[in-house]
Amino acid sequence: MRRELVAVLLAGAFLPVGLAGCGIPGQTEVHVDGRPSTAAEAGPLNGRAAYPPTRTASSDPSQFILNYLAAAAGEREQAYARVKEFIAKDYQPRLREKQSSEVELTVVRLREKAEVTLNNEGTWEVTVPVQQVGVLRPDGTLTPTGGDTEYVFKLRPADDGHNGLFITEMPNVLLLSDDALRSYYGIHPIYFWSADQNRLVPDQRYLPSTVPNERRVTEVVKWLAFGPPEWLAQGVTRLPDGTALINNATGGDDRWEVNLTMPGANDLKLAKLATQLAWSLPDVKGKLQLKIQNQNRRTVDLDPERKKTEFVLHPTAGMPERFCVYDGVIHSVSIAGEPAGPVPVFDKANKGVVSAALSRAGDEVLAALVVTRSDRQRLMVGADPAPVTLFTASEKSYGSIGRPTWLRSPDQDHPSGLVVADGRLYRFDSMAVMTPITLGAPGAVTAVAGSYDGHRIALIIGGQLWVASVSFDGGVVTVNQPRRLVTRLTGLTAVDWYAENQLVFAGNEAGRPAIYQTYVDGGLETALRREVGAEVTQLAAYPGGPVGVLPSFSYMYEANKVAYKNNSFEPIKPDQVQDVTPPTPGGKALNPTAPFFLY
Repeated sequence: MRRELVAVLLAGAFLPVGLAGCGIPGQTEVHVDGRPSTAAEAGPLNGRAAYPPTRTASSDPSQFILNYLAAAAGEREQAYARVKEFIAKDYQPRLREKQSSEVELTVVRLREKAEVTLNNEGTWEVTVPVQQVGVLRPDGTLTPTGGDTEYVFKLRPADDGHNGLFITEMPNVLLLSDDALRSYYGIHPIYFWSADQNRLVPDQRYLPSTVPNERRVTEVVKWLAFGPPEWLAQGVTRLPDGTALINNATGGDDRWEVNLTMPGANDLKLAKLATQLAWSLPDVKGKLQLKIQNQNRRTVDLDPERKKTEFVLHPTAGMPERFCVYDGVIHSVSIAGEPAGPVPVFDKANKGVVSAALSRAGDEVLAALVVTRSDRQRLMVGADPAPVTLFTASEKSYGSIGRPTWLRSPDQDHPSGLVVADGRLYRFDSMAVMTPITLGAPGAVTAVAGSYDGHRIALIIGGQLWVASVSFDGGVVTVNQPRRLVTRLTGLTAVDWYAENQLVFAGNEAGRPAIYQTYVDGGLETALRREVGAEVTQLAAYPGGPVGVLPSFSYMYEANKVAYKNNSFEPIKPDQVQDVTPPTPGGKALNPTAPFFLY
């Protein structure tokens, strides 16, 4: 169920990850089999609070600077005090302080091992090459920045009876390594209503692991009142202007009280807010009482509210199933312990297929097929109770069409999707009408993927990773201004949604094909598979849901015209492809390609 998925996403709370000595992932692959890797998760939310190392934790210059890059982690009121412990007293004034409400941390990812130079006078110079990941703001959002740079630190031995080292020269900015972000913060999902008020759309915030439980309720209410980040704002609904928390939330155990100012707080708006709070506080049990200017207005029983409103997070039901393309035909893939149903596409339409997207919408199946005709490609679209029999072809043909994605809009009368053709993004409808979409981002578009909630998409533009919110208005799809994420990989080729707030993507790491995962803000990324051996040309994931034997974090990919599954990173074998005639003796079996999920 949904609560169990949230628990999995936050499971890293009990396993803080230490800082890597050089900041570069080791060469051991992170194999994920139905659950996220520990390395991909942030620090505690409910478990033991994690504190960054102190100045005296290491006298090794390289490790000392890594510890310094964690010192600002934690509650921002004491961030400067923790950092200044590492700086020689006569140099501390060089770090200009801001008020706690304005404290921002520059999150960096080490690109390679720090370079340490020992000077003749017994001091050190440490040069740290980093990738700028983003800025962690007081509201818990991480705003991506990007760009590579080097920071130079100068160190001297401690004197006056002190142990260890002191910094005598440093950048005038509060720095935080991505390893420290992983270790000393918990990731907290919060939810905003979509623009049509029919679905909850996830956002992501970071909260120091040292924040006590009673303050987490306060922080979540403040986040919701302050509103969504800029990239998501056009696709979701804010709380009424002027909504603000009066004092802190109070309570504990199984009863909480929140007192707000909220203009126009009628029963409908309070009911919507109650659902938002129930899902934005997944680890809080019991009842929450909503007050408006000290007047009791609504009491929500959190667990029953989450059960009752499951549908606003999960637009579809049904068991997820694996499919692939074999010799130009869609076939079901049989994996032990997983369902493998019939292909929901009529046989006469199921030919010449290059890639496909199938999606459940009520009692219908939405089908979008990329087919080859006379060395050109067209999009074929149909929607029917399975099997889909009637298809309409796009008016134009294209040199190359990427794997389509259906948008899980609650408006089932106007199904729509997105597809990339010849380097441009198009929206399509149930009649295969393709309309170009102009994006405020430079470069050719090579891949697109829709999230489980249907109101966010991921894109590969100019070989880089982007996300954008999506708005629906009477069947018209609008893709809002995209936001670029910072990744270690370059030359990205494929992407899909790996979980509610996570993406799986493929590109090059030091010139070698690799598959990584990252969060929707690009703050934390982890290698899932290195040494893929060939460029990943297609990638499909199942982001999880309330039913089914497949959890989130399941994905498949295609490389060198061979389909693979992540469970064992082995190719999908021809004998796992259903309804395929075995080759004649001495004949060669074909390889399955273009894997995808139906859910």
